[in-house]
Amino acid sequence: MVSFRFLPFLLLGLASACRPDTSSNATKTAADTAPQQVKDDLGRSVTIPAHPRRIMALAPSMTEMLYAVADTSTIIARTQVCDYPAAVVHKPVVSSYPLDLERLVAMHPDVVFTVSGITSPDDAARLEQLGIPVYYQQYETVDDVLRGMRDLGHLLGREEVARHLTDSLQAELRHIAPASGKAPRVLAITWQDPIYVYGQNTLFTDKIKLAGGQNAVVEKFAQPYPALTREYILKLNPDVLIGGRFGKLDSTFFKNYPELRRIRAYQTRQVYPITGNLMERPGPRTVESVRELQRIIAQSTARPLAQ
Repeated sequence: MVSFRFLPFLLLGLASACRPDTSSNATKTAADTAPQQVKDDLGRSVTIPAHPRRIMALAPSMTEMLYAVADTSTIIARTQVCDYPAAVVHKPVVSSYPLDLERLVAMHPDVVFTVSGITSPDDAARLEQLGIPVYYQQYETVDDVLRGMRDLGHLLGREEVARHLTDSLQAELRHIAPASGKAPRVLAITWQDPIYVYGQNTLFTDKIKLAGGQNAVVEKFAQPYPALTREYILKLNPDVLIGGRFGKLDSTFFKNYPELRRIRAYQTRQVYPITGNLMERPGPRTVESVRELQRIIAQSTARPLAQ
């Protein structure tokens, strides 16, 4: 039997035992709210809020990624060239080139996402001096694009959404069956005067490989989208040319450069248009772009390539 004179001490002990341990909860809360110290794809150290609530991208491909991964209510703006998905057109516009720094700052973003080669280092430095972190991504392969979406999921607390998306896209990739036989050499034009093309060190090289072809440009230039001379293109002699419908290019591109009518792609009429924003944007529709390239390759190899 417990003596009454010890009852206050017993009750005090029971109260202490029943009191929740708030020290671990406080530690957990502090960890959940602490800023994220991360490195972006350029190796830059970036400090991002634990739970960004106001985000935007300065590249249309990255905007597409945000719409696929983020809580779309947190996306506060778009650039003048962001047009997909359709819902993005209702967002306020911030010019990305030239960068409208004043308007961007007025939007008070918690973090700005962009792609290497789109936003200049000087612009990024100015934003960071104003307290706005800038996170870069860059891609050389389709796997890099999928990894980029998973990284966004981690940064935005949307890991499950990002993982589900990338798992689905990887499953789609596995069902793309390249045509058997010789992989045609494909030259993809981005501009006609001067002639700019997708170089070896671009995402196109990996996409065309997955589609069953190969980039006709095997040399790595300093610029990812090099300007090629007509003599160089004649030397490449691509099997397939991507850049527009045959009839249209025959009356424009090949009319301006008649000597290029000697290339194999022209001689065999293996000249094709392609959906620009699929080809240009490394985002959730990258697999759709590979599938479009695969259809072109399949069509071009329906008859044997000239030797």
